[in-house]
Amino acid sequence: MKQDALTPRPALGKPTIVPSPEGHSGPGFMTVSLEKAVGLARKNSIWPLPFATSCCGIEFMATMGANYDLARFGMERLSFSPRQSDLLMVMGTIAKKMAPILRDVYTQMAEPKWVLSVGACASSGGIFDTYSVLQGIDRVIPVDVYVPGCPPRPEQIIDGILKIQELVGQEGMRRRYSKEYEELLKKYKID
Repeated sequence: MKQDALTPRPALGKPTIVPSPEGHSGPGFMTVSLEKAVGLARKNSIWPLPFATSCCGIEFMATMGANYDLARFGMERLSFSPRQSDLLMVMGTIAKKMAPILRDVYTQMAEPKWVLSVGACASSGGIFDTYSVLQGIDRVIPVDVYVPGCPPRPEQIIDGILKIQELVGQEGMRRRYSKEYEELLKKYKID
């Protein structure tokens, strides 16, 4: 149904506002713990580094397009330098020869950092059960969130990013210095 110039347009809802972290507030002031304020800032300003090798990369391009607009979640600045990013998005088939490069990219990223494994190939090798394909990137680097699919739809990628944001917002500032995290890095032989 076409809309002419005389027909009133439907009213748009209120703009969504990021809810403030829990704390004490009153007229003109708010107090909150530093950890919650830092978590809120990190959650809404993630700089992703796309490591795309196959069809999942094309789906990610669609996610960045106008129809899905990943920028509305605070992800408009893609960083192609590991030193300036905090979310590594691995998308597509990773050959065993690429595993050392993937590990180098991960170790070059500054803390705190998170990893999103997008698609069946990055998560488990997918349909390529061969000698040359890495059967999941979690064999070389720790993964925080997995996005299933072959290839996953843009909605699934957005859902994975929302899960990362939820994780980032709730993560304490000292978790990266915990004994469990150090043991995890030792397991992956990352210094």
